[in-house]
Amino acid sequence: MSALICGSMAYDTIMVFHDRFKNHILPEQVHILNVSFLVPEMRRNFGGCAGNIAYNLKLLGGEGLAMATVGEDFAPYARWMDEQGLSRAGLREVPGEFTAQAFITTDQDDNQITAFHPGAMNHSHLNRVSDHSGVSIGIVSPDGRQGMIEHAEQFAEAGIPFIFDPGQGMPMFDGEDLMRFVGQATWLAFNDYEARLMEERTGLSIERLAERVEAVIVTLGGKGSVIHTGGRVIEIPLAKAREVVDPTGCGDAYRAGLLYGLMNGLDWELTGRIASLMGAIKIESRGPQNHSFSGEEFAARFRESFGFDL
Repeated sequence: MSALICGSMAYDTIMVFHDRFKNHILPEQVHILNVSFLVPEMRRNFGGCAGNIAYNLKLLGGEGLAMATVGEDFAPYARWMDEQGLSRAGLREVPGEFTAQAFITTDQDDNQITAFHPGAMNHSHLNRVSDHSGVSIGIVSPDGRQGMIEHAEQFAEAGIPFIFDPGQGMPMFDGEDLMRFVGQATWLAFNDYEARLMEERTGLSIERLAERVEAVIVTLGGKGSVIHTGGRVIEIPLAKAREVVDPTGCGDAYRAGLLYGLMNGLDWELTGRIASLMGAIKIESRGPQNHSFSGEEFAARFRESFGFDL
């Protein structure tokens, strides 16, 4: 089975300001704000939802293809994908555009100022699900608005089951848009905040939404996750991280676990625990694609986390 992972490929540039923003931003002068922060620490990570999910699915031994639009500056990311054995067959370079990228400045209080440039991501609708054969399952994750709409339609028309995961793309859609996605998708995935937004915009509770799809998965941060399916609510315990280093990309790692379980016909109790452990392993490393493990290491962590063998 092969998964088609629709979403963004992006660079994340993280800069660390060795002070506090509040010491340099005068409240009475915000109407003429003009500040500069010296950032001695800087790193660039390879990210984007499609790239992160594909990377994590590969770690689990699953077959996935990231489908995304990238810019003329994608060469360093391309080399990284080649080194990791990740296929670039689903990527389309858009001339004259930059790859999507976030510029994040964080201070000593962990406050962040972020600027996001979508770049080539705005052209994601140029890719089509039908461009790829052998796809048995899909996911529509945060991407360009039109791309998310068209890829969901294409999965539905092709009869390919898929997860709708709006993530940070949620603000782009109103209730009518979201209900159309619900009618097309097989599964829905949200964090707890997105779940509340979904309820507010559609007028339906998570329980009611679960009646329209096979399952609704809601992650709850440090409280684990819950899966609403077939009239049941399955509580998935949190897999404990050995240390909390960086939460960036944890949701994508979790979703890779969901895809792996669905691709292999596993029950929700096992699928949710695999997904939970993927998030825990990711949070122990900086950046969304800098963690790794062997099959034996993952099995041992699973036994340690949940008390039984995978």
